[in-house]
Amino acid sequence: MKFHVLLITIILGLIFSVKPRVNGINTVTSRVDTLAYPEETHLKNIQQLTFGGDNAEAYFSFDGKYIIFQKTNPKEGLMCDQIYFGKVPEKLGDPFQPKLVSTGKGRTTCGYFMKDGKHIVYGSTHLGGADCPPVPDRSKYGNRYIWPLYKTMDIFMADTSGKIVKQMTNTPGYDAEATISPDGKKMVFTSVRDGDLELYIMELRSGKVKRITNMVGYDGGAWFSPDGKRLIWRASRPETEAEIKEYKDLLAEGLVAPTKMEVYTSDLNGKNIRKETDLGQANWAPNFMPDSKRIIFASNHEYKRGFPFNMYILNTDGRLEKISRDKGFDAFPMFSPNGKKIVFCSNRNNGGTRDTNIFIADWQE
Repeated sequence: MKFHVLLITIILGLIFSVKPRVNGINTVTSRVDTLAYPEETHLKNIQQLTFGGDNAEAYFSFDGKYIIFQKTNPKEGLMCDQIYFGKVPEKLGDPFQPKLVSTGKGRTTCGYFMKDGKHIVYGSTHLGGADCPPVPDRSKYGNRYIWPLYKTMDIFMADTSGKIVKQMTNTPGYDAEATISPDGKKMVFTSVRDGDLELYIMELRSGKVKRITNMVGYDGGAWFSPDGKRLIWRASRPETEAEIKEYKDLLAEGLVAPTKMEVYTSDLNGKNIRKETDLGQANWAPNFMPDSKRIIFASNHEYKRGFPFNMYILNTDGRLEKISRDKGFDAFPMFSPNGKKIVFCSNRNNGGTRDTNIFIADWQE
């Protein structure tokens, strides 16, 4: 659950409660809806793949031919996230026709392709019930963004027809946020099995699990570097006695408030941990660039009120480059395996609604 799309809804609710849309123009940005902005020099030939609802966490298959993502759209009767996948359009104007690949029951999240292209993994609560599990009452927590850690959330493997072939995790409490190593042999994921939200790596053949992180705070949304040598993830690190108590109290309720996070990296065994950002607020959805050296991530650190979110590149010399200029929400960046395309999620071109959609673009250095 790489920063659940509920956060997007909350943020956009705040944005649209400040200034309305008038005569086709979003008065927050004072710009007509568009796919591309002049400042976005790295993004070329942008194509919108989805239209309506909350579409997020869109990730390429290992051959770059397909995209998997999670979707909610009450207008279509889809009341909480389910997993879809579809073929990447070969050229501009070709349709994107995704199909449901999760069970349609419970709440699902964090879909990812296996290397064989025939199977996927995702987190789901469907064993705990067919209905959407409830979301927290934010008013009880100062109207902050509070994220539920569903006890029935486990990781499953399914084929691309939607048939579940294996339950990957089966421990009490939350297991989710899985991604697969470049060689297809390992899965990194987040679990509360040892009492805190930590990262673990599973050897897929043997099922052997090794704990990677061991610090108080939330560790999640991890990825392997393209060369398979490093991990990157987002983490909260409560420091004061009061912050630690609040974190643990929420965790005891099956909740977390991931609004203060930074980007971290380490070796695969958890050694040589490095704090890559120290920007404040929410720095998340990190991923390595195709060179396995630079980092791309989403952040709201420029804005004290907590939005907008933009995408940034952290270069090897420490220089930070802002690559998106939409004044709303741009996040979940992932490069195609050949590094020529990037997929991301954005609330641009949404007709003044709160919809978040998936976009794909050619990447230009």
